[in-house]
Amino acid sequence: MAVRAIVKYPDPVLREKAALVKRIDERLHRLLDDMAETMYDAEGVGLAAPQVGISKRIFVVDVGDEHGLLEFINPEIIVKEGEQLGPEGCLSIPGVNGEVRRAHKVKVRALNRNGESFELEAEGLLARAIQHELDHLNGVLFIDIAEKIYDKKDDQSSS
Repeated sequence: MAVRAIVKYPDPVLREKAALVKRIDERLHRLLDDMAETMYDAEGVGLAAPQVGISKRIFVVDVGDEHGLLEFINPEIIVKEGEQLGPEGCLSIPGVNGEVRRAHKVKVRALNRNGESFELEAEGLLARAIQHELDHLNGVLFIDIAEKIYDKKDDQSSS
């Protein structure tokens, strides 16, 4: 495992629609491992492959709850419910936070590192992190949809 460099805004890779993963192999496993190590090293709660310069539909999330580290390959949100407005930051946009409106609950379908399909229901911070990372795969940044943007003053969650 290795800590990779995090791509910073306005790098164009952050604006690309990431490509579907077609092959799950040892190289992809290394990428997932490196992404997790990079996320933890940067004290984030999520990291998408474009944030390490790889335009593939992959992200990792760990919001510090009972789920622990979650890995998503070719994810898609299949259900959204409710609404929440809260702070977000981004490891690719250091020093800035914003108030972002997201669904309170989501159901996501993805592949795991073994290529097996799974579904996960999430709410609150985990739902927010999943939506944030999935936006990265579509070239959308939280600053594009934030209702308010401000300098980071507190140690709030970053993904």
